[in-house]
This record gives sequence, C-alpha cells and structure tokens, in this order.
Amino acid sequence: MLAELQSLSDQAQTEISAAGDAAALEAVRVKYFGRQGSLAQMGEGMKAVSKEERPAVGKKLNEVRQNLTALLEDRAGQFTAERESAALSGVDLSLPGTFAVPTGGLHPLTQLLDRTVQIFRRMGFALADGPDIDDEWHCFDALNTPADHPARNEQDTFYLPDGRLLRTHTSTVQIRTMETQPPPVRIIAPGAAYRRDEVDATHLAQFNQLEGLYVDANVSLADLKGTLEFFFRELFGSGTAVRFRPHFFPFTEPSFEIDVKSVAIKNGAWIEVAGCGMVDPAVFEAVGTRRKDAAYDPETVTGFAFGFGLDRLAMILTGLPDVRMLVENDVRLLAQFH
Repeated sequence: MLAELQSLSDQAQTEISAAGDAAALEAVRVKYFGRQGSLAQMGEGMKAVSKEERPAVGKKLNEVRQNLTALLEDRAGQFTAERESAALSGVDLSLPGTFAVPTGGLHPLTQLLDRTVQIFRRMGFALADGPDIDDEWHCFDALNTPADHPARNEQDTFYLPDGRLLRTHTSTVQIRTMETQPPPVRIIAPGAAYRRDEVDATHLAQFNQLEGLYVDANVSLADLKGTLEFFFRELFGSGTAVRFRPHFFPFTEPSFEIDVKSVAIKNGAWIEVAGCGMVDPAVFEAVGTRRKDAAYDPETVTGFAFGFGLDRLAMILTGLPDVRMLVENDVRLLAQFH
C-alpha cells in the first residue's frame, strides 16, 4: 500500500501542476479529497492493512494529504494573484480620484498639548507619566493635604471599593517621580484628572491637566517666575502680561495664582490660568520617608511646582464659550481647527 500511496501522490502532483485555471484545480481537489476521492478510499483501505504495517502506512497517508493540501493552496494562490493582476492591468493608479477625500486633523486639545510640551522641552523639562488610579498617600498625604481637607471627601473625589481613587490631579506623578529619581528633577506631567464636579459650561468630571516640577539645589522663586512667564508669553504671544497673586495650596509655600492679559484673549481682560509655588518642605520630608534617604532633604534642595488645566487654556485660545464642546465630537466644530 505504501507504493500505491506514492504513486497516487506523484499523479496528484502532476495534475495539480497541470491545472490551467481555478475550475480545473477544483476538479483535481475533488478527485483526491472529495468524499469519494482517492484519499478517502485509501483511508477506508487501512482496515485491510496488517497491524505491523499500519503505523507506517498511516504516517505515509498523512504526509501525502499534507503535501497535496499545501500544493493545492499554493496553486490556488497563483490563480488569485493572476486574477488580481489582470483586474488592475488597465488601471492607472497615478490618476487623481473622482471624489474628494476628506482629511482629518488634530483635536484642539491635542494641538495645545503638543505646543505646551514643545515649549517646556526647550527649557529642559522631560515628560513623566503615572497611573490614573492611585492611592490616598500619593494623591493627598504626600502632598501635605490634611485628612479633613474638603478634596478628600467622597463628594469631591471618586473612590473605588478597595480604597484607591481616581487621581484628582497629576501631582501624583511628581511624587512618584521623586520616589524613584534623585535630584535634579525637571518634569512635566500631562494627563487626565477626575473630580466630582457638576458638569457645566466650565467644569467636567474628567479633565486634562499639565503639572510641572523642578527640584535641585538653590532653585528659587525667580526661577519659577522666569519659567512660567516665558511659557505663557510663548503660548499667548510676546506681549502677554503675567502677574502672580498670593494664594494657598497645601503642597507649596509660598503659593501663587497666575493671571495673564493678552491680545490673544477675548476682550483683553486679565484671566486666571494656573497655580504654582515653591514646594513645601513637608512634601520633601514625606518623599524622604518613603525613599529612606536624604536625597530630598529640605535643607539641601528646593523646588517649584505648577499646574494648569489644558481644557481651560484651549477654551481661552479658541474662544470656545463651553468646555463641553471639547468632548462632544461635533465635526462642525473640530473642522475649524484642521
């Protein structure tokens, strides 16, 4: 029976190679692989093979099936390629299309993020990232936020059943960076933040934020002021006026809010755009406790931090009256920023 199988294999290979089109190839396939085909009959003939010869015959039968199947698939692929080539032979692919193809563009928030990253990179800031789901220590405790602070209430923060939470700011990335990297640190951390705000014209439950941190020896308030004045003048225009107003944040001391006035802003009025300050020594102490070293000893290093909402800046720069327009995916709006 081994000789019969070899003869059948040789004959089938010859017929497959000689098939002139897909129909002829299908006829060959049915002849050998059909329910009444030669290979099916060979399989039935296995009953008459002795036990001693059966393993060798069975192995040979499987090899013939596999080899012929591969040859059939290769030949069918050749016919398919020939059909496709013939179909395209009369087509000039260099001709312009008959219909205009609409093109997309970057979302205004993406355009703003790219621009801000570009500006800060020029000043030596690196990009940093962290998890959207974090714990209370990174989000509050390490940032000198007391347990009775309103931001820690369930009315203001999204808590998960296991006690973790959706980060309320990207300041968590600052803490995680300092945990793993000794000074000097100069990073920006863009990303999503989440708060239980009522959704209205100026608030979303999920929004986009960018925060920055610079820590080294002898970092001063002048460094903070110079960095942010340069950034906002690059963003809004060289004639932009920038002012710092005293404020309070748990994680910076002293703290400031920043207002800008520019011809790029509707009505040319002062408008609040960011918060900032010198890193509170308590933050360095909390990081040092986690690191178990003196890399962030507040007696030897200082730093500044800042943060602003990308959604708010996008509204200012585009003149949008409602922040919800940035997430509604209205093509009529988005097409204006291509």
